[in-house]
Amino acid sequence: MKRASLTVLICSCAGALLPNCSAQSSGDVPKFGLAVGAGSLGAGVEGAVSVLHHSNVRFGVNYFSYSLSGTYSNDNLGYSGKLRLASAEALWDQYLAGPVHISAGALIYDGFQGTGSIHVPGGGSFSLNGVSYISDASDPVTGTGMISSRKVAPEVLLGFGNLVPRSSRHFTVNVDLGVAFQGSLNAQLNLGGSVCAPQGAGCAPVSAQPMVQANVVAEQSRINNSLAPFKYYPVVRLSIGYKF
Repeated sequence: MKRASLTVLICSCAGALLPNCSAQSSGDVPKFGLAVGAGSLGAGVEGAVSVLHHSNVRFGVNYFSYSLSGTYSNDNLGYSGKLRLASAEALWDQYLAGPVHISAGALIYDGFQGTGSIHVPGGGSFSLNGVSYISDASDPVTGTGMISSRKVAPEVLLGFGNLVPRSSRHFTVNVDLGVAFQGSLNAQLNLGGSVCAPQGAGCAPVSAQPMVQANVVAEQSRINNSLAPFKYYPVVRLSIGYKF
C-alpha cells in the first residue's frame, strides 16, 4: 500500500481523535502567501509561511519618504528636510479564533530618520531656549538637524485576516493594529554662522559663544522631550495578498 493511501486510511479511522488529520493529509494546508500593503510604517511587501496549523511566520519590508522645505518653527528657524521610514520586520502570527490573531516580533531594522538643514537669513531674528538672537548679515546662521531611532524595535500586534488561509481561497486581506517599542528618538541639532545681540551689536561665531552653545543644547533637549510619545510608535496596516 502506498504511503499516501495509508495516511488517508489512518486518518479515516481516527477522525474523531484527529479532526485536522484529513485536511493535513490531503495536501490542502497552504505553505506561502505574498501581500502588498500600506500603513503607518509606509508602503510594504509581506511574505507569510505556514509553520503550524494555527501559526504563520511573516516577514516584511516597508518604506515611506516625505520632503519639506521653507518651514519655519515657532522659534523662527527655517527648516528644509526629509522624513524617511524604512523598516524590515519579522512576526509570529498566532491564530486565536478564525482569522483573529495576535502577532509578536520586531522591526529587525528600524530606519526611522529625519534629516534637515537650518537657515536664518542675515538680519533675521530667531530664538533658542527662549533667548532671542539676530542672524549676522555677513555670516548668516546655518545648521543641520537629525532625528533617529534605535535600530531594533519589538512589536506586538492584534490582527484580523490570514495571508495563508487554511481553505481554498487565494486572495486575502489582513489588518494589523498595534505598537512598535522603538524607544526614545534622538534629536541632534548643530548650528554654525554668527549671531548678534538683539540690537544688532556684538556679533560673533556660534562656536565662540558658550552661552549660545548652551542654548543650542537646551533647544535640542526640548525637541527630544517633544518627541517622547513616539517611543511607542503606532502600527496600523492594511494588506491585500495572494496565497500560492
